[in-house]
This record gives sequence, C-alpha cells and structure tokens, in this order.
Amino acid sequence: MVGSIEAMDRNLYSNGSVHNFNALEEKLDELRSRLGKANGDPLRIVGVGAGAWGSVFAAVLQDSYGQFRDKVQIRIWRRPGRAVDRATAEHIFEVINSREDVLRRLIRRCAYLKYVEARLGDRTLYADEILKDGFCLNMVETPLCPLKVVTSLQEAVWDADIVVNGLPSTETKDVFEEISNYWNERITDPIIISLAKGIEAALEPLPHIITPTQMIHQATGVPIENILYLGGPNIASEIYNKEYANARICGAEKWRKPLAKFLRQPHFIVWDNSDLVTHEVMGGLKNVYAIGAGMVAALTKESATSKSVYFAHCTSEMIFITHLLTEEPEKLAGPLLADTYVTLLKGRNAWYGQMLAKGELNRDMGENISGKGMIQGVSAVKAFYELLSQSSLNVLHPEENKPVAPVELCPILKTLYKILITRKQSSQAILQALRDENLNDPRERIEIAHSHVFYRPSLLGQPLTSFRLQDKVVI
Repeated sequence: MVGSIEAMDRNLYSNGSVHNFNALEEKLDELRSRLGKANGDPLRIVGVGAGAWGSVFAAVLQDSYGQFRDKVQIRIWRRPGRAVDRATAEHIFEVINSREDVLRRLIRRCAYLKYVEARLGDRTLYADEILKDGFCLNMVETPLCPLKVVTSLQEAVWDADIVVNGLPSTETKDVFEEISNYWNERITDPIIISLAKGIEAALEPLPHIITPTQMIHQATGVPIENILYLGGPNIASEIYNKEYANARICGAEKWRKPLAKFLRQPHFIVWDNSDLVTHEVMGGLKNVYAIGAGMVAALTKESATSKSVYFAHCTSEMIFITHLLTEEPEKLAGPLLADTYVTLLKGRNAWYGQMLAKGELNRDMGENISGKGMIQGVSAVKAFYELLSQSSLNVLHPEENKPVAPVELCPILKTLYKILITRKQSSQAILQALRDENLNDPRERIEIAHSHVFYRPSLLGQPLTSFRLQDKVVI
C-alpha cells in the first residue's frame, strides 16, 4: 500500500528522528481539526493534473504524511491513455538501473519486468501506469515515491477535502467546469490550492486578466476565500531532492496560515501572503520573459554580456507592467525577480526559447512538449500583449508626448508576440529588440512608471477607480 514501509523509512531515518514523526502527526491533526474531521474519517487530498510540479507536490505530501494512512488519503488524478514512447521507456529503464533503491523497490513490487519489456519494445507503458511507480512523464530522471493514481476525475474529486490544481492554466477552466458537476451534492466547500502559473486575457466589458484561481471560482462557485495560490522561486525536481526552497501561499487568512504550517518542512519553507491575484499574475509574467532569455542565450552562445543586457531590458519591462497591475509594486519586486531568476536558470520556458532559437523545436509542434509538459509562457505572451494593446489603458509616451498603448513601451513583449504568436519574425528578432537605436536607458522606463500613476485596478478585475494621466483625472 502507498505510504507504508517506504514512506516510514524515509521520514524516520533519512529525515532524522521519531521527533519529526511526531511533529508531522501534530500538524496533520491540527489541520484535520480545523476541517472538522472525525476519527476514522481520513483527510482526503487530491492532486488534479500530473505535470512536474503537480506530481512533486503530491509526492512531497505522500512522503511526509502518507504513513498516517488512517488519518489522511493522498491521491493524484491524471488522464488515462497517454502512451510512453519507446525512447522514454528506455530512458526510464536506465534511471531505474542507476538507482539501487528504485530498482529494489520495483522488484519488490513485481513491477520491474514491465520496464524490461517496454525497453525491448514488447509492451507499451502508459503515463498513469508509471506514475503509480513514481515516474512523472515530464521528469523521468527524478524518481518519486509511489503514488495512488486515479484516472476517473469523478472518483478523484467528489469527496475531496483539499484539491491541488496542478493543471496548466489553459486546461484549468474546462477541467474544473467538469469537476463542478460532481460537487452538486456537497454540503461543505473544499479547499483548493492552485499551482498554475499562467493567465488569460478578457477584453470585455473592460480589459482584464483572468487567473487560474478566478477560473476555478467561476467554474465551481467555491468561495474565493477557499481558493489559494502557491508559487515561488523553485524547481520541482530539486524540491523533491530536498534542496532548500521557498514558496508562498496566497489567499484569505482563514486557510493560508494553517496550510502554510501544514506544508512547511525543513527544506521547503512556505510563507504566506494575502495578495492572491497579483502574485498569481506575476507567476505568469516571468514566463513571458524567460522564453526570450532562452533565445538570447542560444543565439549568442551563452554570452554573459548579451544575457545581462537582456535581463536589464526585461526586468525594466516587468517593473513597468507591475505598476499597471498593483498599487504597491515595490512589494512584488523581490518575489518576481527571484522567480524570474530561477526560471531563467533552469525553467522549461527558458529551455523552450533555447530550443526554438537553435531550430530543435518549431512553433508548429505546439506548446505541449514531450518530456517537459505545457510551455505556459506562450499563452502568457498572447494574453499580456492583447491586454496592454488596448487604447483604454493608454499611457503618456515620454518622447512623443502623446497617449500610447502600454505595449508600445515594451519592445521585448512586442517582439516575442511577433515571434511566437503571429510568427511574423524569427527568433533572431529578439536580438534586434535589444539593440536600442533610440538610446533609451531601461532605467527611463522605470522612471516613467514611477512618475505617473499608472495603476489600473480594472486589469485585475478590481473596481474601476480614478487615476491621473498628465495631471488629468481619467475615469
């Protein structure tokens, strides 16, 4: 059974002591109490979506709390039927045989033979099948603990107390609309933690951003105070390998503080913050510029100078955009830059930009890339470009002294849109965007943002208030 000997060994011995065992049980009991769980009624935690972060999140919980199987049930849903190609099966086999602990585990579970057969081409493996053995299709080099995998969405979620959204933002709405059909008979609302980093744009009645937590709220009717966002500067595989990492859970105080405590571990520190939507949007924004960073790195053969020039320009654009999105943008500077930095170092969006620039991928292959999963930055480029192109958001151009759409002051965003969405330009165009013939210091863009009251609360779906543009009040 999942969460028995292997999970117990990992916690009692590799993590250090019986004291840790007791501390985990106390945290679990505290959350159970807050949720009103009676003895004999397990806390049901379900991950929806099995990408890298979604799978690691479920596996971390399983490693920590799966041993208390009378008190908690942890499972993960993924769609059935996704076949694992032979090259990936061969690679998984190599990983298994390089890890004695994994090899012994699979032999003990009578699961090793199917990987031998798959390597030889004698059988086909499926993504939900290997996930039960601890292999996420987007992260096969990092074996996880075995997971309880459910392929029926209704079975997975109908009685869940906590649902973890590990889906891409592009799939969140449709899946949670289906989930809402299974919750018609519920008496109490579940808690939902969204891991998704991506946004969509809506242009009517006013241009505004739709985030995954808002999609979930609209699809299910679950109160927004029960929906939280968790993100941070981290890489999924490194979290599972217990490299030190941070995350921030954002939402209403009622649940964010007890959940932060429940999720916190010595190697995974979880902070909490009340600003749900803005942190969520920033998680999508950094993916935009990570793609461009990957292109620059590939096109300049990892030139430190070129990458630093790009970083100066992209961070000035991000700072400019945050002034449109929030009244106190300085509070986001640290989290946004940290999340951007880790994504540039090792994230899938930067990798995608590199592969496009090298010609090893092309746009016709789509955004769902084998072995990596969904490249969220592409849809985010489209969403931010469409939003910031609206004349209703006009800002004053510093040189032309006339109102222009905000996107006109974001040359990198404009160029990425032409490369990725309209496909009117090649990846080489990103270098031209850096060669600023007008001699505009990126600092000037930041000064423009600081010197004008740019904040547009309507962009995040907040009530429209007055703002000042060139000393004129605009409603």
